[in-house]
Amino acid sequence: MQQGTLMRKVKSKSWKKQRFFKLQDDCMTIWYQSKRTGKTESAFSISDVETVREGHQSEVLQSLAEEFPPERCFTIVFYGRRGNLDLIAGSAEEAQCWVQGLRQLIEPRSFPLIFALVSLTWIRDWFQKADKNKDGRMNFKEVQHLLKMMNVDMNEDHALRLFQDADKSESGTLEGEEFVLFYKALTQRQEVLSLFQEFSEDGKKLTLLELVDFLRQEQLEDEGAEEMAMELIDKYEPSETARARHVLSADGFLMYLCSPEGSIFNPQHRALWQDMNQPLCHYFISSSHNTYLIEDQLRGQSSIEGYIRALKRGCRCLEVDCWDGPNGEPMVYHGHTFTSKIPFREVVSTLGNQTDGQNPPTPFPPGCQRELVLLAPSSAGSQGKTNVVEEPGTPKCLSIPNRQELKHKILLKGKKIGRLEDMLDGPGDEVPDVSDDDNGAEAEEERRRTKVVLDDAPSTQHSSVFQKDKETLAQALSDCVIYCKNVSFRGFQEARSHSRPSEISSLSESKARKLIRDAGNEFVCHNAWQLTRIYPSGMRTDSSNYSPQEMWNVGCQIVALNFQTAGMEMDLCDGLFSQNGRCGYVLKPPFMRDEETLFNPGDPSSREGPGPITLTIQVISGQQLPKVANSKDITDPLVRVEIHGVPADQAHQETKYIENNGFNPCWDETLQFQLHVPELALVRFVVEDYDKTSRNDFVGQFTLAFANIKPGYRHIHLLSKDGTSIPPSSLFVHIRITE
Repeated sequence: MQQGTLMRKVKSKSWKKQRFFKLQDDCMTIWYQSKRTGKTESAFSISDVETVREGHQSEVLQSLAEEFPPERCFTIVFYGRRGNLDLIAGSAEEAQCWVQGLRQLIEPRSFPLIFALVSLTWIRDWFQKADKNKDGRMNFKEVQHLLKMMNVDMNEDHALRLFQDADKSESGTLEGEEFVLFYKALTQRQEVLSLFQEFSEDGKKLTLLELVDFLRQEQLEDEGAEEMAMELIDKYEPSETARARHVLSADGFLMYLCSPEGSIFNPQHRALWQDMNQPLCHYFISSSHNTYLIEDQLRGQSSIEGYIRALKRGCRCLEVDCWDGPNGEPMVYHGHTFTSKIPFREVVSTLGNQTDGQNPPTPFPPGCQRELVLLAPSSAGSQGKTNVVEEPGTPKCLSIPNRQELKHKILLKGKKIGRLEDMLDGPGDEVPDVSDDDNGAEAEEERRRTKVVLDDAPSTQHSSVFQKDKETLAQALSDCVIYCKNVSFRGFQEARSHSRPSEISSLSESKARKLIRDAGNEFVCHNAWQLTRIYPSGMRTDSSNYSPQEMWNVGCQIVALNFQTAGMEMDLCDGLFSQNGRCGYVLKPPFMRDEETLFNPGDPSSREGPGPITLTIQVISGQQLPKVANSKDITDPLVRVEIHGVPADQAHQETKYIENNGFNPCWDETLQFQLHVPELALVRFVVEDYDKTSRNDFVGQFTLAFANIKPGYRHIHLLSKDGTSIPPSSLFVHIRITE
């Protein structure tokens, strides 16, 4: 990689140009140049790379599948909204060299290595930005410019003192190790040092017993505290001598607090930790709406990238809108709009590849203009055969299987002829009418989703979808729908009397809200035994989202969101599903899995169990917060803590803002919340740049379920608006939970 490799960069079937790619000596930057001109075209940092995909795992590379074998193809995926980089190597060996090399660079094996790499990369990047004349040295004027870029408003005398202390050569400039000394002095964490000295008898080290005291008293790590203390010293103490003596220095203490063990997120909950043998209706399921769209709902681009990104993000319920295309080939796009189209076979192939299945789902017959929702109970990357669930032949099919029984399978939600016990209902029961309380654009959306073409004869989109006469569903399509037969929702009494657990209803967000207001407890009981899917209003043509929290409050399992749209709603979604191995399934609380439950989210006292708990958050400090994009001003940061849960728990509080300091602001403020139903609560930390004349600007956020919070002194590692990591930006807090 450091010698350089000639590869094809591809953007389309016709745009395939040779570029020379080379890993820089710092092992953190890759640049590439045109073979013809020799001019460097672009460069990117390893820290910007999210993942590397092998083979034809992009829309562009799939279109070139017949021309180039998958062994030579790979895709570099970047964080945020930056486009993918599709490459074709000269040989399979060259492709593997780059794929494996990149993966090792972006996935260091231990946190100390990550911590060191981030620090070194951060220092190097700032040095290069501030070294205006590119002479490899930095004078005091350049240092002053650097401080402003780093979000620091520092007294000139203090800055000069730090500069002179670091200038060991007394040359009037900083270079190499001198700049590292300056940076370390700048980033010294006084609040962490004070905490360290509080538990250290000599103020220089923590003995094993002193570290155990800290873990027990402050971090509430009662079980196995001695063993944990030994592990932390072995893992995070940089000095070999100190490790041999089983003591922790101040540097090691800081490294521990910044590590996964020192995070606010319980590291044990990162892995699969919940019971995964419950029926499917007992889980919240990560779900997307119009998965194929990566922009708006009217003119946006349809792309298999939408499916790839959703699956990689842990989404387990995907949507496919199928329409007749040229030569009878089904196409996927948003019907009756100007969105672009992708072949259905490409979607099927992508799903097969992403779930590591040996066989993709069975293709559907022509003439099947149809909305399909795919449920993928197996986690992406699991081994084994992935296929459409086959028709069961026993009465057991009347209740939906548990998640383990459905592993490596894909469920299709859609219309079906007859019940699972193979007794046909009358055809008049197959196409639901629009509810009386649906109107306007949402009613039209409901009609578009439920009126389907039922015969194999060719017909136009418009006449088929809006045809008022009820038709006959194609048997081949019906046979593919097993455990998620779509039925019209006509009330909770009707559902309990005539529906089956293996059936599912789809409701618009407004219909769901009305049911929540009018019959909250009945909605919870209904969702304890049957699946419910919620989808956005047809008025959300900009792909905006509704809050999923109010739907989760009544136990709705499949709350479909527009994954392509960043914001608070997707933060909540990512926050809930970041636990449990990111498998896309989160077990509902016990009181929401009981069909006879009395729980109503509008009345917290209906929840059986202990009384409300108190969450106390001391917001201590922030570290190296990013500047607002395209802003020259130094950030005036404030922290807002939001509670999202049942109506009685919805709340937010914020700190005061710190003027002109986004580098190491110190708030030291305490916020307190009462939680009546903590099992449903999500906690969102938001950092904003205060502006007294206009709306505050977003700086960073982190969201997690209350159940995943670790008490004690913790770091919160902030995420960008797109939900991607922005190291080394963080908040330092103290958490206390009391009943």
